[in-house]
Amino acid sequence: MNKHHIKSLLLFTALLFSASCQKDFLDNESKSAITGDTQWKDESAADLFLNDIYQQVNNLCNTPDPLDSYTDDNDGGPYWKSWRWRQGIIGPTVEGGTPMNNDGDASNYTDWGAVYGKIRRCNTFIMEVNAHAANFTPAWKNKRLDEARFLRAFFYSYLWMHIGGLPIITEPQNRTTNTPEQLYRSRNTFAETFDFIDAELDSVVTHQYLPAKYSTGHTDAGRATLGAALALKGWIELYAASPAFNTGSPVVGSDPEHFVSFAGADLTRYAKAAATNKKFITELGNSAYTLYPNLATFWSEANEYNSEVIWDRQTVGNTGGTIGSDFLLFGGPVFIQGQYFTWGNYNPTQELVDQFRMANGLPISDPASGYDPQKPYVNREKRFYDFIVYDGAPYKMNWMTSTDTIYTRIDKVSPSKNEIDFGSSDVTNTGYYFKKRINPDRRPSGNRSDGLNYVFFRYAEVLLNYAEAQNEAVGPDNSVYSAINEVRKRSNLPTLEVTYGGQVLTQQQMRDVVRNERRVELCFENKRFYDIVRWRIALDVLSKDFHGMKISNTVPANNSGVWKYEPVALNHPHIFTQKMYMNPIPQNVIDQNSKIKQNPNY
Repeated sequence: MNKHHIKSLLLFTALLFSASCQKDFLDNESKSAITGDTQWKDESAADLFLNDIYQQVNNLCNTPDPLDSYTDDNDGGPYWKSWRWRQGIIGPTVEGGTPMNNDGDASNYTDWGAVYGKIRRCNTFIMEVNAHAANFTPAWKNKRLDEARFLRAFFYSYLWMHIGGLPIITEPQNRTTNTPEQLYRSRNTFAETFDFIDAELDSVVTHQYLPAKYSTGHTDAGRATLGAALALKGWIELYAASPAFNTGSPVVGSDPEHFVSFAGADLTRYAKAAATNKKFITELGNSAYTLYPNLATFWSEANEYNSEVIWDRQTVGNTGGTIGSDFLLFGGPVFIQGQYFTWGNYNPTQELVDQFRMANGLPISDPASGYDPQKPYVNREKRFYDFIVYDGAPYKMNWMTSTDTIYTRIDKVSPSKNEIDFGSSDVTNTGYYFKKRINPDRRPSGNRSDGLNYVFFRYAEVLLNYAEAQNEAVGPDNSVYSAINEVRKRSNLPTLEVTYGGQVLTQQQMRDVVRNERRVELCFENKRFYDIVRWRIALDVLSKDFHGMKISNTVPANNSGVWKYEPVALNHPHIFTQKMYMNPIPQNVIDQNSKIKQNPNY
């Protein structure tokens, strides 16, 4: 069932089913009309319940305040929770104890109650399918149970990354039949929670009941796959192995219960992460998954489920509710061809812009790079032009009849509506917009008109995960170079060997390279927050002001002078304290269950 058919279907049904799944299994009756054993009488009826679980996968397109606003990559507006969080305003009763939850269907992955509601759905499905196994074929049962296990691990993983150790609950609780001991659970440790998630994903990978990948047009595209399970497994292993958690000195300070870290450091955790990501590359890379040739066209509806996409959340434009996406309304230039189009919430900082290499592969800080601070947008790497809208950038989407030129400079002679304003209106605070992930085929508007899927994992991240884990485990061997070079070459950058003239990089030098590649390649994909937390650098990078680019003419009256480029401080909130590496447990959760202990320093 294609997207057009879904749009027609939604005109006749009040319930919207699983936006995360391909269009076939959206075409079904309301599960709310099915009760008791009828829900589990056959595969079609049971599928309705599982489809509802897929609908719980967050549509991260639908927020003007993405997780990138909690990092040094993006400067959003003062209207959102990130602005208050950046002032250090956080606690168990502040914003309900969930500082990242602006928009439920987009960001309730950090909300304790919402996540456990999703987990309960998974637990119910697993219990009932096993209880009614005689009604299902073994093939259907095995496949659907592993999908549910993947989804449960996925939901657990996001809350774990933001909070740490969680109560591991694998059966639906019942207030009527359960004892208080069964209902009121204590938190498991960080390690126990990680081990549970990792083991669940390992079982899915070992079973081999799921396909490696679904391609566009397949009736099950959007469902869990072996690729999704292996990618998530490799990611959480890298996250757990990182300096913030793989330590006897917790990043948040004293943690006697080991809720937010392991009890001690163990280098083999990196080796485990490297092996899992290597398994993906060896068994699924260059067969089921390869890098898509051109990042400039990666994010388009025509290219959904391309060779690089591993796990995504389906979106259908002009359908409203949780299925449609508002991403077009939130990102990109505010004014296009003089007309107001977007809220301008995604403003790359100068700190991010400076991370893009020159075309020769060198950082702008290298004297041999050729970088000219008064011509900062000349001869930069391809990803810069693919992702960033800078002063004087040509801007042309497929829906536009002609190319616009976006000016963010301060021009007294020919003022631009996109002129930098440092935060007083929707237009850019930093002198930049971005165009990565913006659907080129749809005219920006509200009413969740966008139909571009949200991609959680893609193959480039697996390569970068492997390079980092392997470098930390054994140092920069040939396989580390190979993984990084594969990502760089896709964007026309020379190999590391060519860039550095054959110099053999040290482990620390390669660490810097890997971290730069992650920041650039994965920018505005909501990855940076987890990186600065796990690398234990948030206290440094988020405790200082960010910068924008002020461009003005030395003779402003008639522009007869030269255009001067000046990085300027934004003077926006920039407070980060040690406890903010982890979110608090919401106070209402502790009020309801006295066995739940709070995170350190809250």
